Amino acid sequence: MKQYWYVFCQDELLLWKEGNQLVVPFAEEPPVKVAPWTTIITPENGYSAISIPSPIIEDEKQIMISLRPSYEILPYEHYQKAGKCRELLYWDTNNKYCGCCGGPLKFNSPISKKCTMCGKEIWPNVAVACIVLIQKGNEILMVHAHNFRGKFFGLVAGFVETGETLEECVKREVREETSLTIKNIKYFDSQPWPYPCGLMVGFTAEYESGEIHLQRSELGGGGWFTKDNLPELPQKLSIARKLINHWLEKQNNIL
Repeated sequence: MKQYWYVFCQDELLLWKEGNQLVVPFAEEPPVKVAPWTTIITPENGYSAISIPSPIIEDEKQIMISLRPSYEILPYEHYQKAGKCRELLYWDTNNKYCGCCGGPLKFNSPISKKCTMCGKEIWPNVAVACIVLIQKGNEILMVHAHNFRGKFFGLVAGFVETGETLEECVKREVREETSLTIKNIKYFDSQPWPYPCGLMVGFTAEYESGEIHLQRSELGGGGWFTKDNLPELPQKLSIARKLINHWLEKQNNIL
């Protein structure tokens, strides 16, 4: 039976060329040579994931591209599945031995492993991060972090720490990175972020008090922006862009 094959070399995804389109390989057998020791992960019926040691050379039939730009090429459902497969392959590569006794781990289900010696079972870890759009009148706070891949500005974000709620994480990150106090924190949406294994949880909030003092170890720039003087925006695939677009729609409806 035919199925989709998500073949990765690190972050590079194999796609087939069909006319003017790039598609996920759909075939009965793997689209690449599979060694006897290669792990084939099948999260659900209908698609599987494989990791290969070296990239496929581009030709008239196939190409490899990074996962991020595949968002603009693939149907969203296929991009989501590619992200899930990339996360599972990353997890498999980095979890070969038991953290308790050192015994070899083997798959116990498509998304879990069990130690062959002590029986401990593990699942993929997801790093949860919060991101927030802060509004002050007709302005929003935007920042440029040192780890951004480009000159665009985004929103304040950070990872949830042990023992804190999502809302506490939002308040702490805003205070640490900008010295501002916020209020009326509201959930917006969430998004898997397979770079390599995250979950982004989006919020909106309102400015309450304080002056901006950027945490220079994290941020290279930041400030308040209106809809008419926005800096370069994040990519469309990010929840940051969805938050900003939602705010822009509200601003346009007000006028």
